[in-house]
Amino acid sequence: MVDDASLSPSNRRAGGLAAAAAPTGARGMPHSVEAEEYLLSCCLLDGAETISRCLEAKLPPGAFYVPANQIIYEKLCEIYTERPPVDVAVLAEELKTSRQLDAVGGYAYLAQISGRIPTTAQAQYFVEKVRELHLLRELIKAATGAVENCMNFSGGLEEFIDKIEQDIFRVTQDRISDSAQSMKEPTLEAMNVINKMMMKKGELTGVTSGFKDLDSLTWGFQKAEMIVLAARPSMGKTSLALNFAEAAAMPKQGDPTAVLIFSLEMSSAQLAMRMLCSRARVNMRQLREGLLPKNGEELQRLSHVADEFTKAPIFLDDSSHLSIMELRAKARRLHARKKLGFIIVDYLQLLSPVDSQVPREQQVAEASRGLKALAKELDVPVLVLSQLNRSSEKENRAPRLADLRESGSIEQDADVVLMLTRPKDADEKFQVAADSADLIVAKQRNGPVGEKKLTFLRDITRFENYTQ
Repeated sequence: MVDDASLSPSNRRAGGLAAAAAPTGARGMPHSVEAEEYLLSCCLLDGAETISRCLEAKLPPGAFYVPANQIIYEKLCEIYTERPPVDVAVLAEELKTSRQLDAVGGYAYLAQISGRIPTTAQAQYFVEKVRELHLLRELIKAATGAVENCMNFSGGLEEFIDKIEQDIFRVTQDRISDSAQSMKEPTLEAMNVINKMMMKKGELTGVTSGFKDLDSLTWGFQKAEMIVLAARPSMGKTSLALNFAEAAAMPKQGDPTAVLIFSLEMSSAQLAMRMLCSRARVNMRQLREGLLPKNGEELQRLSHVADEFTKAPIFLDDSSHLSIMELRAKARRLHARKKLGFIIVDYLQLLSPVDSQVPREQQVAEASRGLKALAKELDVPVLVLSQLNRSSEKENRAPRLADLRESGSIEQDADVVLMLTRPKDADEKFQVAADSADLIVAKQRNGPVGEKKLTFLRDITRFENYTQ
């Protein structure tokens, strides 16, 4: 038998299929209609985050006990993949187009589930709950089948036991990590890198930063690494990150690398303006004040550089209030369409928390772990900009790893930590970048640490290799 709660009017209109899913006997299969509806409601409230969580948990449509909910979830995943907005109006129209709207209970049932929950704060709980009950049902089916087969056993014990083990494994294999692999593939990959080092005699093995002194320490930004670029406000973090992006996507030699920039602080138009003026070497202040001649050399350079950027594989996302789950989902989708080679996040502390109720340090730690996981998942370097606290200024010293703001987990998660600071002899009058900067490689898992100097051209907000 099935609980009466599972036979809502919409489920009865679906042909009573929910009842058919339960085995005969005194007890029905483990399920929670409420958890399913709450989860679908979360998907409609914030599809970018909740659906990406469902996909990360490998939640199939069959995880939903109620057939109407299976159809709705499957359609929501299709909408999410194709990138229209995930909301109840789009869902209704898509179900209507595929002639499934009546099968799920019509507009009335969609309106019912869309208003089941006011917030997505507990979305992860409902993902796990629906998944847990699904696994229990699958185990019951496999175990029931094993009992039935034992009753009808006709010989060949070893093969029989192997078949039962396969059935159980099929149910549980998605529960555990599928990332374990033999040493064969990692060893071959490592040997390829070693051979490249030997053959090319010192050439970069990662994405170039565009700065020879930095590349001499890091050999470029390496795949699957999380690189943190930290500084106090107005020290030039964004400018340096944009210079990195330009060097990767528009290298002087070699193939261009596709770069995705998440800008949580500046609009994409502001970033484009800064990159154009920087590469064209045009004074942005004079441009804003209208002091440049209309048909002068500067405008010609800007036009030429604009043409270069329109062809460059650089993607800008200036979404505000972006959570780590949404950021990862967006990066994953773009990577599926256009293979990325470098991701930049400006900046870590501006990412919205998944749960605003937890302490701030825990929020930043969650974002940091998520960005490191993204680097490993997509196998690309991820450059994360971060703020430093005021300790180094108060104590009049060079910044240290402990100065990373709001969370000690940043220094733990990062493979490389770069710290941008003014030289010790710089004028302390204003909190702005000086004509030169010290770039400290404070941490590097697979290489040396050290300090390098960069030249900063304030008029065009551009860093260059240091020259005396």
